[in-house]
Amino acid sequence: MKTRMIAVLATVLCTAALAHGGVKNAAVKARMDLMVQIRDATGVLVSMAKGEAPFKPKQAEQARATLEEASGKIVAHFREPAMDAKSESLPAIWTNWEDFAARSRQLRRVTAEVDTSTLPSLRAGVGQVGRACAACHEHYRIKK
Repeated sequence: MKTRMIAVLATVLCTAALAHGGVKNAAVKARMDLMVQIRDATGVLVSMAKGEAPFKPKQAEQARATLEEASGKIVAHFREPAMDAKSESLPAIWTNWEDFAARSRQLRRVTAEVDTSTLPSLRAGVGQVGRACAACHEHYRIKK
C-alpha cells in the first residue's frame, strides 16, 4: 500500500510541472507556484522514501518544514475564485469551500506530524502525506 501511494504521488508530482506555461491570471499563477513548492518538497521526501535518493535526516526535515509552511498557505491562495485556461483547479473548490479548506488544513496537520528522523518513519509519513494530497486532488483537481 505504501509503495503504491508513493508511486501515485510521484506521478502527480511529475505531471504538475507540465501545465504552468502560458498562465495569464496572476492569482492562478501564484497558486500554481505554491503547488510547485509543495511538489518539490514532497519530491525530496518521496525520493528518499523510495530509495531513489540517499536518506538524509537533515535534508528530509528541511523538505518537511517547507512542505508544512507551503501547505499552510493553500487556503489563503485559493480563497478568492480565480480561473485560467491552464488552471487545474475545479470550480468545486469554491462551491464546497469548507470541505476544500478542511482537506487543505489536514495536509498541513499530517505534514507537521511526519517524523524525518528515520527512514521507516519517513516512509510512513510520506504515505500519510500522499493520502492527504490525493484526498483533495480527487475532488478538486482536473483529472488529466
